[in-house]
Amino acid sequence: MKTQEIVQKLWSLCDVLRDDGITYHQYVTELTYILFLKMAKETGAQEKIPAGYRWDDLLQKKGVELSRFYRDLLRHLGEEGKNRVKEIYTKATTNIDEPKNLEKIIRNIDALDWYSAKTEGLGDLYEGLLQKNANEKKSGAGQYFTPRPLIYTMVELVKPQPGEKCGDPACGTFGFMIAADRYCKEKTGELFDLKASQQEFQKKKAFTGIELVQEAHRLALMNAMLHDIEGNIDLADTLSNKGKAFNDYDVILTNPPFGTKKGGERPTRDDLTFPSSNKQLNFLQVIYRSLKKDGKARAAVVLPDNVLFQDGDGQKVRADLMDKCDLHTILRLPTGIFYAQGVKTNVLFFTRCKTEKGNTKKVWIYDMRTNMPSFGVRTPFTEKYFKDFIKAFGDDPYGKSPRKDQGEEGRFRCFTREEIRKRNENLDISWLHDDSNGRAEDLPEPEVIAAEIMGNLKVAMGEMEGLVDLLEERSSS
Repeated sequence: MKTQEIVQKLWSLCDVLRDDGITYHQYVTELTYILFLKMAKETGAQEKIPAGYRWDDLLQKKGVELSRFYRDLLRHLGEEGKNRVKEIYTKATTNIDEPKNLEKIIRNIDALDWYSAKTEGLGDLYEGLLQKNANEKKSGAGQYFTPRPLIYTMVELVKPQPGEKCGDPACGTFGFMIAADRYCKEKTGELFDLKASQQEFQKKKAFTGIELVQEAHRLALMNAMLHDIEGNIDLADTLSNKGKAFNDYDVILTNPPFGTKKGGERPTRDDLTFPSSNKQLNFLQVIYRSLKKDGKARAAVVLPDNVLFQDGDGQKVRADLMDKCDLHTILRLPTGIFYAQGVKTNVLFFTRCKTEKGNTKKVWIYDMRTNMPSFGVRTPFTEKYFKDFIKAFGDDPYGKSPRKDQGEEGRFRCFTREEIRKRNENLDISWLHDDSNGRAEDLPEPEVIAAEIMGNLKVAMGEMEGLVDLLEERSSS
């Protein structure tokens, strides 16, 4: 049985819980609690779980006794478990009220073809489940799940290496770090070519992250464990002073949350030069400040369009970024690839330099948005759409490969730092003519249009809140 078949069987069990009013996202969380116990047994890691609260103990119970035991198990592991077990079950509760539904799920999970699941890879099975959840529009989980074709492309171009410290300050379900780990293993024969101390570093220190939302944090911990990664994944707000521990990185790969701080409030972190109500501007500052100043540390970051053009703090942050870093490439992404956010997005690729001024000489912008298909159910977003960009980007992770300016008719163009300065640091640059002319086959799907409207409304609200803050500051001064 293939991984996708097992994922589909697990996903179909959600139908059992509909009468309990359980959402898809709650179901994945419930599955995580139960799958952890089963997978610990299958991988020989049951010693990490306190005796009396393991998979076989769960299997022996039925009916109301099972329901009571399960609730006690969640509480016990969250309070008495150790290390990652305790982290996964902290504040765990169940939404399954009907004992027979809980029993059916446990029996069905036990009956799955676990030999095939282990052969295919338990980590891949769990990733498949997370992707299924993100693709289900009703789950609302898309905000924690970056499309895997985009992740794989960013990782391929940034090229994380064994021995480098990689991090994600808004890690969601840990997808970027999972992909970075996989890339390193593929390049070093599953790390067997490394010394024991190097292998230890890769397993325990190479890949770390921070996640604010507890449910996403729980999924990230499970995902990391199943991919044999033991690096720290902190439950914290990166934009608070706790986030100061996130620093000195060789590689940062991330897709920070879109939107504004509630009520337009500023971050509580006190070391940002340009604190803003716009979360992406704050995250961008955190990211380039967290890179090593060695001329080699690099980042690839997904950000919405407003980061490229916002005045005030936005203009200052972009100028500071281009001073401290070499912002060598911007990829303008197609619309419709993020369901949860309709905001148009970009990937910024930059390298932190040794000096603090004048490091960006030119910025290459690749337009992957104009005259592209409308992505959705009918047209899935796959890795094949990145082929031309990867070729244009070149083989150097620092953006130093020979590049060709394709002019006004091509997708890849170069803009000098002086040209950008004359535009008041505005990087929201378009040059291609849209040839769709409103043809029906080029129109986005209704849910994409709705998501884009909602996303743009959120951005507009954030900018209004920022303007109000600015006016209040000026009136008080």
